[in-house]
Amino acid sequence: QVQLVESGGGLVQAGGSLRLSCAASGPNVDWKNMAWWRQAPGKEREFVAAINWDGNSSIYSDSVKDRFTISRDIAKNTAYLQMNSLKREDTAVYYCALGGVFSRIQSTYTDWGQGTQVTVSS
Repeated sequence: QVQLVESGGGLVQAGGSLRLSCAASGPNVDWKNMAWWRQAPGKEREFVAAINWDGNSSIYSDSVKDRFTISRDIAKNTAYLQMNSLKREDTAVYYCALGGVFSRIQSTYTDWGQGTQVTVSS
């Protein structure tokens, strides 16, 4: 059974920073691609960033590129999302996900965390 435990969300002011963590456990989690997705009120789940299984490649949505950085510690089976220069538009529930394909497509991700709330105030 795969389990993803997220931490680091909270309330921050616009322009501030947060660092999200996602600790993965279970069979074969070290062979999976990892990604961050988010869902704002009234909107569909949106791709944020992904990193491949060995950490050598990463991709980002245009809305977060140059502000967010995804990384992973393979030995600890943990992914991170460093979020800088946060905007009100970044307010959402952020989800960690694992999948067998390095992609921006939601259906390729098979395991999801419970989500952590990020709220950016003015």
